[in-house]
Amino acid sequence: MTEIKICGITNLEDASFAVECGADALGFNFYPKSPRYGAPENVKEIIAKIPDGITKVGVFVNHDALEVKKIVEYCGLDLVQLHGDESPEYCRQLPSSLLIKAFSPRGEGDLRKLSSYPVRAILVDAYDPLRYGGTGKRSDWRLAVKVKETHLLIIAGGLNADNIREVIEIVSPHAVDINSGAESSPGRKDPVKVRKIIEIVRRIGGKGSKVFRP
Repeated sequence: MTEIKICGITNLEDASFAVECGADALGFNFYPKSPRYGAPENVKEIIAKIPDGITKVGVFVNHDALEVKKIVEYCGLDLVQLHGDESPEYCRQLPSSLLIKAFSPRGEGDLRKLSSYPVRAILVDAYDPLRYGGTGKRSDWRLAVKVKETHLLIIAGGLNADNIREVIEIVSPHAVDINSGAESSPGRKDPVKVRKIIEIVRRIGGKGSKVFRP
């Protein structure tokens, strides 16, 4: 079954509702310039009230690796999503089993870089020269399909209730990452959108995977 991460969680109400609807994972953004930024102390409070069995993912952008490790331990995160310009050498400072690397390929040549990354999964997002994710733009689904040849694939980039079925049927990802497509405003989830998207994904089913689940 295709797994679901609801990303950009900033408050307990949205976290609890996503869990109630059946999300497999929640994403918390630690990039200070993001409108979905969560201070570690606030994220820690939210995570303390999330039921066991829900994977908590920290999203980081070009952070110092030592700082990432400290936040992971402090907040009780399960996985780390690197959404910046982190190199393979940077990734080797963290356990590969915990790492998701966001990637925005613009051509097939970019895909050759992936073999150097020691990570658990690759998240394909839309390319934007100014912003690191959360843009609402559609990623390159054609290139995303090819990522599955070497890695577990999480697809992101402008996913919403209108296109989630299409992306699963075309790309057949191991997991989907939903952010702006489930919001009423940046950092605030829309309950109707969240429920509808998760219901659609669950009806489709999809391939079994263990991106977020042990």
